[in-house]
Amino acid sequence: MANASGGAVRVGIVMGSDTDYPMMSEAGKTLDQFGIAYEMEVLSAHRTPERAHEYAKTAASRGLKILVAAAGAAAHLAGVMAANTTLPVIGVPMATSTLNGLDALLATVQMPGGIPVATMAIDKAGAVNAAIFAAEILGLGDPEIAQKLVAHKENLARSVAEKNARLQKQLSEKK
Repeated sequence: MANASGGAVRVGIVMGSDTDYPMMSEAGKTLDQFGIAYEMEVLSAHRTPERAHEYAKTAASRGLKILVAAAGAAAHLAGVMAANTTLPVIGVPMATSTLNGLDALLATVQMPGGIPVATMAIDKAGAVNAAIFAAEILGLGDPEIAQKLVAHKENLARSVAEKNARLQKQLSEKK
């Protein structure tokens, strides 16, 4: 499934279950803000291993530049992607088990030497950060994305300054 950004799809977002979509849709929204086209698929390292391997093995030849893999519990999807491609893989642990994502975080971050997976935070923050990290990687070779990242950082700083101004006003009114 491709997104509405248009252009060549550069990021593949895979998730272990459709229940991960509410969180991973945030990655899609963030990529849209940077004008980066992506695709999304449900794949399972355990239930559809052949399909997961094929997706990773063909990703580069299909024009993808980065893979984002979200999974909960045992969370092997990012590792399967990384084992089957030379593209950068960004893992997003999902809080789908009774351990609230700690198991997925550990499974995603504890990759063996030689099979790197950049691991983000659990759930929504991780999904958003995975998209921003993908934009940062792509921005190394794309000045338009790089400029959008600069504007993003400026917006973050402006937001904090505005929040501080509101706080200072509230504090001064209490005196």
